[in-house]
Parts: sequence; structure tokens; C-alpha cells
Amino acid sequence: MFENYKVFKTTFAGRELSVETGKTCGLANGSCWVRYGDTVVMVNVTASEKPRDGVDFFPLSVDYEEKLYAVGKIPGSFLKREGRPSEKAILTSRVVDRPMRPLFPKDMRNDVSIVMTVLAVDPDTQPEIIAMIGASIAVSISDIPWNGPIGGISVGLVDGEIVLMPDAEQRAKSDLQLTVASSEKKVVMIEAGANEVDDDTMFNAIMKGHEEIVSSIIPFVNKIREEIGKPKFTFESMEVDHDLFEDIRGKYTEKVKYALDTDDKNVREARLQPVKDEIHAEYDEKYPEQTAMIDECIYKLQKFIVRRWLLDEQKRVDGRGMDQMRPLAAEVGLLPRVHGSGLFTRGQTQVLTVTTLGPVSDAQKLDGLDDEEEKRYMHHYNFPSYSVGETKPSRGPGRREIGHGALAQRALEPVIPSVEEFPYAIRLVSEVLSSNGSTSQASICGSTLSLMDAGVPIKSPVAGISCGLITEGERWMTMVDIQGLEDFFGDMDFKVGGTHKGITAIQMDLKIDGLTPEIIKDAFAKTHKARDYILDEVMLKAIPASRPTVNQWAPKMINMKVPVDKIREVIGTGGKVIQKLCADYEVKIDIDEEGNVFICGNDEKKSRDCVEMIKAITLVPEIGSIYKGKVVRVTGFGAFVEFAPGKEGMVHISELENRRVEKVEDVCNVGDEIIVKIIKIDQQGKIGLSRKEALADIEAKRKSKSEQ
Repeated sequence: MFENYKVFKTTFAGRELSVETGKTCGLANGSCWVRYGDTVVMVNVTASEKPRDGVDFFPLSVDYEEKLYAVGKIPGSFLKREGRPSEKAILTSRVVDRPMRPLFPKDMRNDVSIVMTVLAVDPDTQPEIIAMIGASIAVSISDIPWNGPIGGISVGLVDGEIVLMPDAEQRAKSDLQLTVASSEKKVVMIEAGANEVDDDTMFNAIMKGHEEIVSSIIPFVNKIREEIGKPKFTFESMEVDHDLFEDIRGKYTEKVKYALDTDDKNVREARLQPVKDEIHAEYDEKYPEQTAMIDECIYKLQKFIVRRWLLDEQKRVDGRGMDQMRPLAAEVGLLPRVHGSGLFTRGQTQVLTVTTLGPVSDAQKLDGLDDEEEKRYMHHYNFPSYSVGETKPSRGPGRREIGHGALAQRALEPVIPSVEEFPYAIRLVSEVLSSNGSTSQASICGSTLSLMDAGVPIKSPVAGISCGLITEGERWMTMVDIQGLEDFFGDMDFKVGGTHKGITAIQMDLKIDGLTPEIIKDAFAKTHKARDYILDEVMLKAIPASRPTVNQWAPKMINMKVPVDKIREVIGTGGKVIQKLCADYEVKIDIDEEGNVFICGNDEKKSRDCVEMIKAITLVPEIGSIYKGKVVRVTGFGAFVEFAPGKEGMVHISELENRRVEKVEDVCNVGDEIIVKIIKIDQQGKIGLSRKEALADIEAKRKSKSEQ
């Protein structure tokens, strides 16, 4: 029945990788199932027959679909079905998109869709990497034009040793979470989170991953393509008309040069607009059907000028040197009442980050394919239209905003104190106030300032900076702190976040077919020098260390531990005890299954009193201990006293006073508070108390102190 069914196998990072084609999804342009361990990902790619009208870009969509049946879970939502993609799914889609997009023809306008569906997950195998490999295979064997293949790999650093495709146990203790994508000759994508890993170790990890891809994945994909690949279809090229471009370039180069030659984005746009209007006025009548082509020529002319300046004259549009940064500024404590705030400015890029601290129970609950169930530290990034001078309604965060927020979060995660050291949930929100290049890296700097202002005892301050690239044949050059124009017309945005000690995060966006090792090394050197300067000369001068205490408006958190077998006593039947504690002391209490108790309140004294009460609830009564208790019941032979919540004993009438007592009521009544001492605990756990001995002990201690 399945005469086209094929299975291909290879060894990848020491384990078998298999690919199945020809059994399912026969109507897609390209399709495959990829298996690695017990992880299975299905990838399908399709393309439209005709180009999309009215677009001046290649319309590629990449979607990573998490199906919770892959890990034996039923979705937690009311509808009990998968809804919008999780942040993890969106980030994975971006990781696959970035290395694949530059290898499609730049003049193609046919819609292309890549859909990666996770069917089964083995915890020891990351489905994201298998999805990337599957996407490369599906496009390679399809009839869609593409200059691939690529391969992907994850790299860890366990006990100082580089590990390829680490399993779950290795990932849990790894100091590095690195994803590398490579073509046959070059590195095409790098994304990393790291625990202050030094430049040389990071470079070696990248190269080790690159070598494994080149030696195993690339030949494997090429073999599959040679055996079952379809001939590539021809498409209607949207390449700029050469004669039209040369005509515009000859007439308008000097005017465009003048417009671009400024460090002020507003001035540049004000100068460019009349030039654009003049070009359209001249050419729209000649080419009435090619208005978009004329716009593309104007864009191409700007790109030509900027690249010639950089490559031939080492000239940047704002007059800076290649290693020189724009003016920098840092400020903290801008906002009243909030728990922490930091403003970081680099040229015309400006980001305000605000920190909010909350109880541990405010951690974000996650419903995904991995074992992570909640996120205690959250970073959100907002990019409003006014930050680039545009007028658009806010529609919530898109993929770019989610990606930039995740990058900033990854950069700061290694320096966030543990919940034992700092028992708070932490949320950062970075608001981009003005954008002219590398707002994600400015948000890293602003977030460090905000955390320190909030009194979060971070392990080290973190700064972020980007490095750009211009290439032409074998020629290349890098420049630090790229602004928007250099990003638009350049070949790379290499973002690196880190401390003085080492790298904490990397994200690399490319518009060319890859990077050589020399370019990667140069980018590391430039970004390291730049972030050291930002930390020492700007950020640490604004706030040299985290404030010694949390902001006065932040909730006060206290953590303690109780024996696991006492958790039920703190909670009480139906939650009665814990609810009463929360009401009496005006706090919020969270308890985990290991007995960690987190108490959150605005009044520190009441929070401390609550701690003492929990200690009393969970105490194990010992003979000789003295307590202040409340009389809860009176009988003819004695008084019952609650000396701790849920714990009571009896004071026999003979133990009330150091004399004969006729009636219990002569000494105490229900509701009275009296001092008692535990004098016996029988085999049934019944506790005998004595007021007489407690008073005697207190008097003896008083006399002893007075004699001293």
C-alpha cells in the first residue's frame, strides 16, 4: 500500500536517528517523521503555487505544535484541548525560523509554511532539536527552492566537560544550554543560556556542535535528498529591476547619502521622506504597476550606501568608530510605590524596566511538554508603536516581543538568587520607550538596574550588547552597538549578555549563509569588552550594589521549614488552621510538599508572630517546657489549657497553686491566659500541666538573675 515508504537511519551524537517518509501526509510538498530515542516529531512543509500579492518580503511561517498527548497529559484548560501556542512553542518556532529563512531565495514571494508537530516525547531527548532537523529534511526533499540543508544540535557543559545532546539528568546540572545550527560549511544560528561561561569555552562548545552537525547530519540529509528529493519548482522572481535601480542610483545617491548621514533617527526620516516623494513623483508614471519595486529600489540604495561606507571607509552613519558605543545613561528609583525601577539609555534606544516582588505562589504555572511546572522568575517585554514613532493599536505581545523577553530572562536567570536565599516570585516588565537598535540588550541592562533597586541580591550585574557584521565575498568587518540602520542593512545581529566573569545568554540573527569561526571569535571579543565598559562606567555608577533590603512597598517574605509529618497540622482539617493564621496575622502562606513554608505580609511584626505560631503548632511537646496558654474548659478536678494551637493538656486542681485550692474557678476561668509547665506525657499522649511548677521555675530564674 505504501510503495513510497522509506526509512533512513544514522548515528547522531552517539544515538540512532531515524527518518520515515512516504507513509503519511502525501499531499504536503515535503513530509517526514523523525525519531530520536522515544521522541517523535512530524514535519510538513507546503508552498503556494503563486506569489502573494502586495508583499515586499518572503512570506515564511514556521509553527512548532506541542501536543500534550505526547507526554501523556490532558490539557489543564476549561476546554481540555490545546489552545494558543505556549511561550516555549513560540520560542522554538523562532529558533527554527532563524537559521532556515536566510537560505530561501530572497526574491521569492510564494507563501511557505513549515509545521512541526510533536507526537511523542522522551525526556532524555529535546524535541526542539529533532524538529529543526526534521524541518531541514522536509524542505530538502520537497520541491520548494532552498539553499540547505542545515542541522541542529544542543550542547551542554557538565562538570567542565562539553556534552552533545545531553539527556535530562545532564541538562539538570549543565552550566550551558546551547543550540547550534549549521550548514555544510558555516554556523548559521546560535542561541544560548549559560552560567557565566567564559568566551573560550563557549566558542569551543559552538565548534564542537558545528563539527558534529557537519560530520553526521548534513551528509545524512544530503543522502535522503539525493534518493527521494523532488525537483525544485520555478517561481516568479521579485528581484529588483536592474535598469530601474541603476537609474535611481545614478540620480539620487548624493541626496540619499545626505539624508542618511546623521545620528538622529528623526532627522534621518525627515530628510529621507522628501527624497522618496521625489523618486516616486518621477518614476510612478513610468512604472505604474511597480510602486512596490520602486520602494524596494529606494531600500536597496540605502543599503548600498551604508554598506559601502562601512566596508570602504569604515564610516558609520553617526560618525562613531567601529568599537565605539553611543552615549549611555543609567538611572534607578524613578517610580514611587513600585518595588524597583531602572532606566537604561543607549543613544536613541531607551528601556524602562520595573520589578515586582510577590509571594512564591505567584509563580507562573506552565502546561507544556517538559518537566518544568512553574516559573518563579518572569520577564516580559513590551514594544509599543510609539517607541518607533508609529501609530498602531496595541494587540498584545507578538512573537518578537516574546522572544526578546525570553532572551532577557535567559541572560539574568543565572544571577537570580534561589528561593531559599530570596523567597519571592519575581516579575520584570521591560517597556521600550524609544527604539533605534538592540532594545533586547538595553532591557537586560535596565533589568539589572531594576533588580538591584528592588533589593534583589543578584549574584552579579549583567549587561547586554550587540555586534553587527558586513560581508562582501571574503571581506568582512564587525561593529559594536549597532543602531537600527546597521541592523536593517547589515548581515548579523549578534546579541551577547553576560557578567564580568562570563556569558549568560546569546542570540544570533543572520541574513547571510553563515559565520566562520573567525567572525564568531571577533564578535565575542568585541561584546566582552563592551559589556565590561557598560557595567563599570555606567550601570555600577548608577547603583554600585543591590540595596540591602527590599523596597518598603514590597511584601515582606519569611521562609521556614516544618517537618513533613506536621504539614497537615499547619493546614488543618479543610484548611481551617492555615485560613485562621492568614486572617489573624494578615499574611499569605504557601507550603510545599517538602515542608517549606513561605509567609508573605506587609507588616513584618505580624509575619514574625505568624512564624512563632507555626512553630508552636508544629512543636513536639517536651517535659519541662513552659508555655503561656489559654483556659478552654474547667471541670471540678482541673482546667484544660490550650498551650499551642491544637495542643492542650490538663492542669489538675492540685497543680494550680502552691496551696490548697477549693475550686478551680478561684484561680482561673475559661478564656484566662495562664503560665503552665509540661510535667508528664502518658502513653496515650495525654499531657499533664502544672501552673504551680511553672510559676516556681520563673521565680527561681528571677532570683538567680537578681543575685547576679
